[in-house]
This record gives sequence, structure tokens and C-alpha cells, in this order.
Amino acid sequence: MMRRTALTLGALAAAATLAAAVPASAAEGILVVDGTDHVDPSGCYAVDRFPESIVNNTDAIAEVHAGPDCTGPVEWLVYPGEVYDTETARSVFVL
Repeated sequence: MMRRTALTLGALAAAATLAAAVPASAAEGILVVDGTDHVDPSGCYAVDRFPESIVNNTDAIAEVHAGPDCTGPVEWLVYPGEVYDTETARSVFVL
């Protein structure tokens, strides 16, 4: 009985270690940019038309950049559940 308990605890500890070591690769949810839904987004998205509303229905913060390709200063942080209207942003990066 003790051996079985020890094996179970060892397996659980190994699984927890592996789960903690795997980084999250994308936000969960939908980011809307230029009227396009991006499911479980990750990385940089272009803003190609104005005025634009950036809708963040993810579990991550979206950085709105003044420059293309997520360069330039951060114009705004769009938190989960928020909408940001812009006439100047050129790109959005999902953290």
C-alpha cells in the first residue's frame, strides 16, 4: 500500500513539474482587429483602417502600438473585456 501511494505521489509530482515548465503560447479568447476575429491570439496584428475599434475578449492584455509591426510607443493597454477606439494606432500585440 505504501509503495503504491509513493508511486502515485511521484507521478503527480512529475506531472506538476512538467505542467509548470510549459509556457503559455497564446491568449485564450478572441481579439478583434480590423473586424477580424483572431481566436487564441499571439503576437502582432496590423491595424489597417481608421477609425478602428480593438475588442479584447481574451484573458491577456493587448498593447496598442503607434508604429507598424508592434514598434513605436505603446498608445494604450486594452485589458480583458475592454474595447479601445483609435484613429492613430498601427498595430496590436497580445502579451
